[in-house]
Amino acid sequence: MGAGRRRSRSSSSRSAAFAGSRRGPAGSPMPVWCCRCALAAHVRNYSGAETEGQLLSSFVQYFGDSFERKVKRMPLLEESTLPGDQLLTLPVVIIGNGPSGICLSYMLSGYRPYLSPEAIHPNPILHNKLEEARHLSIVDQDLEYLSEGLEGRSSNPVAVLFDTLLHPEADFGYDYPPVLHWKLEQHHYIPHIVLGKGPPGGAWHTMEGSMLTISFGDWMELPGLKFKDWAASKRRNIKSDRVMPEEIACYYKQYIKVMGLQKNFRDNTYITSVSRLYREKDEDECQLSENISTRHLQVEAEDGQEPLIKKNWEVRGYHRATDGSHVPFCLFAENVALATGTFDCPGRLLVEGEDFPFVLHSMSDFGAAISKGKFRGKVDPVLIVGAGLTAADAILCAYNNNIPVMHVFRRRVTDSGLIFKQLPKKLYPEYHKVYHMMCTQSHTADSNIHSAYTSFPEHHVLSFKPDMKCVLQSASGLKKILKFSIALVLIGSHPNLFFLKDQGQCIGHNSNQPITCKGNPIEIDPYTYECTKEMNLFALGPLVGDNFVRFLKGGALGITRCLAIRQKKKHQLIVEGGGGDGVP
Repeated sequence: MGAGRRRSRSSSSRSAAFAGSRRGPAGSPMPVWCCRCALAAHVRNYSGAETEGQLLSSFVQYFGDSFERKVKRMPLLEESTLPGDQLLTLPVVIIGNGPSGICLSYMLSGYRPYLSPEAIHPNPILHNKLEEARHLSIVDQDLEYLSEGLEGRSSNPVAVLFDTLLHPEADFGYDYPPVLHWKLEQHHYIPHIVLGKGPPGGAWHTMEGSMLTISFGDWMELPGLKFKDWAASKRRNIKSDRVMPEEIACYYKQYIKVMGLQKNFRDNTYITSVSRLYREKDEDECQLSENISTRHLQVEAEDGQEPLIKKNWEVRGYHRATDGSHVPFCLFAENVALATGTFDCPGRLLVEGEDFPFVLHSMSDFGAAISKGKFRGKVDPVLIVGAGLTAADAILCAYNNNIPVMHVFRRRVTDSGLIFKQLPKKLYPEYHKVYHMMCTQSHTADSNIHSAYTSFPEHHVLSFKPDMKCVLQSASGLKKILKFSIALVLIGSHPNLFFLKDQGQCIGHNSNQPITCKGNPIEIDPYTYECTKEMNLFALGPLVGDNFVRFLKGGALGITRCLAIRQKKKHQLIVEGGGGDGVP
């Protein structure tokens, strides 16, 4: 009776979560592509046979003939079904196909980093540690021991470790070669799939193409393929150490082909829900808990019922076909890795009038407005809010198009936290040009608004008005009204984790605040990158505070090591027990 009540509760909660996207016009359940569905005429409600066949064949190609046999004999997943234990379950599902997801796929595919035979790391203490286990790959070594005492520009120790192995002493201006070389060891392959909205490279494909990257090209590269070597092979003329985003996006897209990772990637895939499955705890689970930690997994019993235990993850979403139709799917995974980045949701001021159509929140929208000729002739200035590099990019873009700018930001120009103070002038002259204008062309320096650029330091926006006016307030409380043509709010961005419970707030350092890269990243174990509040859920890249590509690689290392250890333990249990579930 107790189990029956739990089954009803679980299925009904899932039904409520997906009712909007999974029911037909009359309210009847609609079929979903699933790891255990028959894939017959059901999916044709969404798309033609060609799309259906492509969706199936891509998984069959990846998992092999055994996967096809299992899929064909599995029933359609209905809303009322409570998944059991005999489901085909993927070891790892990676959500996000930017550099974080690509790098993790590379390492899960069996690529292993070893200390190069002739390498000598400039840090003698670290080098001695590496020499102690030269015969082992870095994945098989104690990451906490290796990273002890290292310092760098990431708060995650494994990120600092891996960065200093790939770019020794880079922050001191040295250009030492990596001390690692890579080997493909296919027996270490962990089956996984990478799901992304667009082509591999993620948000890099949507960035403003005329700007230069803040990082050097070789800092943007991924393991095993030097960016300069790739550029030379494509006969691309790289004129400086900094490159345009479109070059990096093209590099990432080609990277998965060069490394043979295509079979792991599914483009045009949108996630709608990631949730836990539950089942009763049994003797097998008790035995497993003695060998593999099951912290956070057990759910307290209610009303004298048997305790439930969190099992695998249910990942739902849809694939957007070439004809624009949506093919829903459902996957089951032992582990989920979040690699979505933080560019999904632009930061908002949350003030009156911010939803007016003339208030923009992205560089792409600003570029589109310029292309449409909205600034031809004599126009009112564009109002740019923010003091980061994206705001600086917008100022440069406006400046190059002869568009006057009013620049509003909260900080003092002498604030040591301004990003411009952390950039060498010789390497970033364009950003220091913007900073110079911020300091010398302030509205306080002259009673008149400057023709090309005027800064308003220590001001914040109170409201936007329908007649394209903005009300500002200074730190002293003085209010000003400015007339503008278009307002551009560029104050950072946040991840969109709507597919998680409470949009992922519960796994942040502060569970009462939204997940943000700087203020409230996802709380992880510093050496495994597993969420401290949710076992078998991992996060890397900007979601854990690593904004720079050079540091997100450490997340791939930590996750790969963690999963490799667990995979080995699980294999031992299966051998001892004489069987098991999962993808062979």
